[in-house]
Amino acid sequence: MSTRPIPLLVAGAACIAFSGILVRLADVAPSTAAFYRCAYAVPPLAAIAYWERRRYGSRGTRSRTFAWVAGAFFAADLILWHHSIAGVGAGLATVLGNVQVVLVPIAAWLFLSEKPGARIAAAVPIVLIGVVLISGVVGEGAYGDDPALGVLFGVLTAVAYTGFLLTLRAGSADVRRSAGALFHATLASAVFILPAGRLLGELELRTSWEAFWWLLTLALTSQVLGWLLIAAALPPVPAAISSVVLTFQPVAAVLLAMVLVDEDPSAVQLGGVAVVVCGIVLATGRRRSVPT
Repeated sequence: MSTRPIPLLVAGAACIAFSGILVRLADVAPSTAAFYRCAYAVPPLAAIAYWERRRYGSRGTRSRTFAWVAGAFFAADLILWHHSIAGVGAGLATVLGNVQVVLVPIAAWLFLSEKPGARIAAAVPIVLIGVVLISGVVGEGAYGDDPALGVLFGVLTAVAYTGFLLTLRAGSADVRRSAGALFHATLASAVFILPAGRLLGELELRTSWEAFWWLLTLALTSQVLGWLLIAAALPPVPAAISSVVLTFQPVAAVLLAMVLVDEDPSAVQLGGVAVVVCGIVLATGRRRSVPT
């Protein structure tokens, strides 16, 4: 796995591309979807983490601490992102959450000493223009119940997502134990979402059977399989490279949402998506060879 991380990232991104659509199909409150995505994923992740521990030994206190901090970021990421989905739809909300690609390299520079190139500075205004176009303040017929609010939640999602990716990466140096890191991060997220959802008044401990099956599918495909692949591939890949590979997810999410749940972004909003993608490509242009 550590010698061929890019295919793992692509496969993981393909799994999580369906996340927003599954959240819409479940049709439950944002915190409820966030909680059950994590809660239903805990048992299979615990089983895999136990197998890892028996085979490779304990991950250590430091790694578990990083995983729990990552879980706090992920709890915020999910709640904010689900509110963004409610405001602007699954496809566009996923694009907005992934403007983290201009945040991750900057944060990696500040905290991990991975200095970004001049491309980052050039990409920031491009990405911001795309965000404005997606928000619906330009043009008419913007898709979403509240596009501007959805964009705000989407940008805040990107901030939380940045913290999650970098913290998970910092605490997952041993790819043989990636399930252990994800188990602790997922368990932490469920724990943190419980009081947050209660405070927001949107945590439903009982759901319909239809919602149950959609949320179970979300947990097993996105939270378990998708993030196991991503967690295993993140450590050996520079932050900027991992970010650009993961942008496969938002592009696929927009197309899938248009086909599967009849989302209909305006031409201006789709133009914003294209602008954001251009900014992403500019920000994370390949500067050195990596294993493929």
